[in-house]
Amino acid sequence: MPRKLWIPVAGGLVLVLLGAGGAYAYFFSGLRATPSALTLPSPSASPSSAASASPSATSTGSGTWTIATGSVAGYRVHEQFAGQSASHEAVARTSAVTGSVSITQSAGTNTMTSAKITVGLSDLVSVDTVAGFNVTNRDSVVQRALNVGTFPTAVFEATNVALPAAAAEGQTVTITVPGQLTVHGVTKSVTAKLQLRVSGDVAQIAGTIATSMGDFGVSQPTAPFVTVEPGVTIEVALKLNRSA
Repeated sequence: MPRKLWIPVAGGLVLVLLGAGGAYAYFFSGLRATPSALTLPSPSASPSSAASASPSATSTGSGTWTIATGSVAGYRVHEQFAGQSASHEAVARTSAVTGSVSITQSAGTNTMTSAKITVGLSDLVSVDTVAGFNVTNRDSVVQRALNVGTFPTAVFEATNVALPAAAAEGQTVTITVPGQLTVHGVTKSVTAKLQLRVSGDVAQIAGTIATSMGDFGVSQPTAPFVTVEPGVTIEVALKLNRSA
């Protein structure tokens, strides 16, 4: 290349590299934010007043509870940006959540006899923020990794678990629920750590499942300058109405 042409081309290349470096430093600086974990909402009334306000608010809490509007599910993963000492927690959520929970009473003990929760994966939208970066670009990468065209949902089915007596009194209780999680066409045994509160004909559930992409044959999403860790925390905040 003639010298008089090489000089402006080289100068332009330097400017591009400097510009990319400046943009990288800006995008992936400390200007990041992640929503807090999903939790139970604050109770609108004390357990005693909530129970007395509804004739159908039996002391058992037994019946079939159907997931209602306002329920949310999602995931958390850690991303490591090149040149950054601290990882970033990426979070995506969706309201495409359906399912039901059945509770029975026998000999004074309440038991969750069945629970099935289905989440639409194609509706997951990133809700964390990185300054100057459109995090929703991540969503298409995640959808390809999950192959949502073939496996559009994640499904959790719980096994039987006895509920603390306080659950029937409208108190918030913490329970550990074993079950089967199906993602990407693979089913694995997992354990959900949940909080439960029943108030009349409305129940609230919030909690997490800790798992790993590799357990379900999901490859870690890839992007320039970003490494995604394999661990995944699935989280839910569910509202359920007693339907029977």
